[in-house]
Amino acid sequence: MSNFIILKKRIKKFNKKVFIPGDKSLSIRWVLFSSLANGVSHARNLLLSEDVLAAIKAIKKLGIKARLNKKICKIYGRGIDGYKFKRNIIINAENSGTLGRLIMGLLINTTAPIKLIGDKSLSKRDFKRVSDPLSKFGAKFQLTKGKYLPLKIYGSTNIKPFKYLENRGSAQCKSAVIFGAMRANGITHIKAKKSRNHSELLCKYLNLPIKVKVKKNYDLIEIDKFKQIKTLNYNIPADISSSAFFIVLTILSKNSSLLIKNVNVNPSRTGVISILKKMGANIIFKNHKIYKGERKADIIVKSSKKLKSINCPSKLNSGAIDEFLVIFLVAAKAKGVSYFKDLGELDQKESPRLKWGAKILNMMGVKIVKTKNSIKIFGNPNLKINKKIIIKNYLKDHRVFMTCVIAALSFDGNSIWKIYDKDSVKTSFPNFLNIIKDLKK
Repeated sequence: MSNFIILKKRIKKFNKKVFIPGDKSLSIRWVLFSSLANGVSHARNLLLSEDVLAAIKAIKKLGIKARLNKKICKIYGRGIDGYKFKRNIIINAENSGTLGRLIMGLLINTTAPIKLIGDKSLSKRDFKRVSDPLSKFGAKFQLTKGKYLPLKIYGSTNIKPFKYLENRGSAQCKSAVIFGAMRANGITHIKAKKSRNHSELLCKYLNLPIKVKVKKNYDLIEIDKFKQIKTLNYNIPADISSSAFFIVLTILSKNSSLLIKNVNVNPSRTGVISILKKMGANIIFKNHKIYKGERKADIIVKSSKKLKSINCPSKLNSGAIDEFLVIFLVAAKAKGVSYFKDLGELDQKESPRLKWGAKILNMMGVKIVKTKNSIKIFGNPNLKINKKIIIKNYLKDHRVFMTCVIAALSFDGNSIWKIYDKDSVKTSFPNFLNIIKDLKK
């Protein structure tokens, strides 16, 4: 079967309700927290993507039993010290930076060296940003070329707390240190630039010894040693990052509306909504609820007739870091020049996404000015694409693929898009194309 998709026509108007799979960040964290719990944890709407399945395979390598099916998933935790550190363990994080970086924090007390590997894309990403702070606990790390996977973890039986300044706005770095701190003999202090706070919220919900003081531009976090973790029964809300593709498709489509049910709208994740609203998008939240520390709501989106440019505030970056590629599509159709800056973290993802965002826009005929960390997009509300566009060799980055699908369906003209590696969506959103197909009916 061919591993590409060809799209020729703009999507027709639609008025539908869709259900998006479970949040990937929460799904991976549920797996990791549950593996350390005392007893059996249950999850409904767990995202059964390659990234989450890689997390389950990882904990199985550490002696934890798991049972999966489409309705309910179970993990049989063995407690804080329940991992079995056998010799010659190799953990494959595959394409998941979240798994690869977070699990390093859980393994700093391993009694036998553990090798961590990943796929071609993950092996090009920086793991020194995690190994450096984790080494201050007393563990040792041996990285390829001092920075990359494969790496080896050499644990310590005397984990010491320390003070950590996280100034990148990386939830993965922060969460890895939180997981390491759970084993430290004393209180670990973190001063962290604003980023996703799923780990902290789960810790607080589980009544673990963590304190968080929220400041304007950063958070102060204190973590004491964990004695035990209770089981976590979780009905995982829908993923807002996955929802963003359909939100943008609706915004850019004519006379269309969409209802997305039960979405995780954690404020550290809704930067995409804030940005799109500033650009004139018609988006509202309904049925707000607090669920196990997280906020969730239904999202209603309608077509936007007049979109305006934005000088995007950098403070919104961390809350939209996975959504900028589709945000760029909205900027391409907005009136005026949009400016996005301080986007260095985009190149710490599955592919150099700022580069790919610029490349896609160039291929569409959109004028842009790109620097190492910023991009100016000269919007055109009447943009038409009358050419063949081929997308390939993008390290199978699922968000590049999905962004190109949305672009192909959203702009007028006689374009033909040939987008390779359609299987890339299996890492985060396996039924993406099925939902697209349903909207086209």
